[in-house]
Amino acid sequence: MIETRPAAECEFDIVALGEVMLRLDPGDTRIRTARRFEAWEGGGEYNVARGMRKVFGLRAGVVTALADNEIGHLVENLVMQGGVDTSLIRWDAYDGIGRTVRNGLNFTERGFGVRGALGVSDRANTAIAHLAPGTVDWDDLFGRRGVRWLHTGGIYAALSENAAAVAEEAMAAAQKHGTVVSFDLNYRPSLWAGIGGEEFARDVNTRLAGHVDVMIGNEEDFTAALGFEVEHVDENLSSLPMDSFEAMVATVAEKMPWFRAIATTLRTVHTASDNDWQAIAWSPGTGVLASRARDHLDIFDRVGGGDGFASGLVFGLLSGEELQTSLELGAAHGALAMTTPGDTSMVTEAEVRALAGGGSARVRR
Repeated sequence: MIETRPAAECEFDIVALGEVMLRLDPGDTRIRTARRFEAWEGGGEYNVARGMRKVFGLRAGVVTALADNEIGHLVENLVMQGGVDTSLIRWDAYDGIGRTVRNGLNFTERGFGVRGALGVSDRANTAIAHLAPGTVDWDDLFGRRGVRWLHTGGIYAALSENAAAVAEEAMAAAQKHGTVVSFDLNYRPSLWAGIGGEEFARDVNTRLAGHVDVMIGNEEDFTAALGFEVEHVDENLSSLPMDSFEAMVATVAEKMPWFRAIATTLRTVHTASDNDWQAIAWSPGTGVLASRARDHLDIFDRVGGGDGFASGLVFGLLSGEELQTSLELGAAHGALAMTTPGDTSMVTEAEVRALAGGGSARVRR
């Protein structure tokens, strides 16, 4: 269990720091041939807070910035639909063309069978990337208003030098006020390619890791974003030996002993529609634990599965559950999140708990 601030003294159970983009989804077709797109909101950090609110019923907010135009207000409307508090959104004046600031767009096709999922982000020069250190009164947010848990991650930190600095500023302030900090490495090669690649990503993420209580990643994040190698794993991740990942997590814990928990998902991709799915976690009191394995899990839309895992895990820890239970909640929520379209989850807490406890997909009447 991880000790958190009492709910009664805090306005928020969780606040996410990161970008919220407009996701444009071509449905069953491809981006290059689509004539219609469905609009969703999404962002690696925001998705966790949204799951905490919509699925698990906790009080969630998001610190982000949007350009003050119709696209920005569409994103705001979608955030409201998810139940996440919008009072922490900062609005930047729009110049009419996006020369000074704009809102991020994310075109994502789901993939099917031998055709993998594909994401094309259009997010340079966005409002949240321009947010500067010293802009947000973190002491007021974490002190006077009160936040039990802050979640941010490597996607936000990669957007700009400002973003990494703001993340560090927020994380340090959160810990000063007793707020637990989680960080999802979420390594995206496309975000780091033009600013120094893996080497620079490791420098930034290692610096930010010093302010983290709960570190989260996937089967490649700890290597790409922090430099921890995993033995007997090839570059295609065709096989993910459990003992190799358990050894890697133990090494992370040894090198970064201030972590209160470490968790990583393990996904073996047979096809875009057929993945093996499991997760492992570590804490000082438990050592390395594994969730139940879900081999050949049917995938409808894989985007958001890792964020679903993170929100289920954090919900469990924030609710005082033991790490094993929290791990199962995370793995189950991630699996369920991949059964519906869009970045964000459409399931209920009861469904998550049922699957975490070994439930099946039999019809319910």
